[in-house]
Amino acid sequence: MSDSMTPAKRHECMSHIHSKDTGPEMIVRRWLHAKGFRYRVNVKELPGTPDIVLRRYNTIIFVNGCFWHGHHNCKSYVMPKTRRDFWKNKIQNNIERDLSVRALLEAKGWKVIVIWACELKKSEKENTMERVSDQIKENRTEFLVEREIRKRKTKLWEASHKRKNDDE
Repeated sequence: MSDSMTPAKRHECMSHIHSKDTGPEMIVRRWLHAKGFRYRVNVKELPGTPDIVLRRYNTIIFVNGCFWHGHHNCKSYVMPKTRRDFWKNKIQNNIERDLSVRALLEAKGWKVIVIWACELKKSEKENTMERVSDQIKENRTEFLVEREIRKRKTKLWEASHKRKNDDE
């Protein structure tokens, strides 16, 4: 099937696709806010400018479009019939960048959650968001435990360092 739009019309349509404040992002943000979670959006200081950052919960959420981020085995991820090499390379680069950004964030101690746009369809939205909510709360618990362990290690180190200085 050929493209029913002229190249100019296709360009106009594609130019209206934005990476911030997308429909799926807004669904997630409204749900989180309604459940009492407070967050920041598009934090530029972090790798990948995450869609949603919940500092208190040590959690980052990316809301990915199935097509743009190559969600395999998804009905929304269909390779276009035209310029296949261009689209294949573009989507593959997006996938590789997503993996790299995730690795950087996790190395900095963040917990990363990825929500796919197809998981936010009416029939799946509540289950998806409940799963995300549970994961955020679990991340908070892990973060607090890890922080307490770090504090104890610091106190032990300081105590042993003080004893060492007192002996000298």
